Amino acid sequence: MDIILGILLVFGASVFELWAAIPIGLAIKLNPVLIGIFSALGAIFAAFLVSTVGDNIRERFMKWRYGKNKDIKNSSFYKIWNKYGIIGLGILSPLLFGAPLGAALGIALGARIKPLLIWMTIGIVIWSVLLTTAGYFGLMTFESRGYFAN
Repeated sequence: MDIILGILLVFGASVFELWAAIPIGLAIKLNPVLIGIFSALGAIFAAFLVSTVGDNIRERFMKWRYGKNKDIKNSSFYKIWNKYGIIGLGILSPLLFGAPLGAALGIALGARIKPLLIWMTIGIVIWSVLLTTAGYFGLMTFESRGYFAN
């Protein structure tokens, strides 16, 4: 596969879900460093986009995820928010919920955009590095034991 197409595929997948981008990058045998970089960039782009777009789009996203009748205060996001604040949401949401949804919820819960994006970026980078590393070495272990034919 062309490297540019692979990078675009990883970036595009991570805009929607970081967990999807890394295995896709590994499956198409993209360099792990590129996977980590572009999966992080895609998730950061998504968090930035959700944080800076209008309330209308953010509201639609929340309704799509939680439905019309569900209350955000009963969600696990709200529990994390109350316990750990903006730092906890920024660090944990890329792993647990996804960057776009974490950013939308942070804004919905009253977080200021700049600190939220800073902590979301830190969380995205941490999880991109850890998940890419774990995926790469896990794949290498399976390949070295002959589970996958080259």
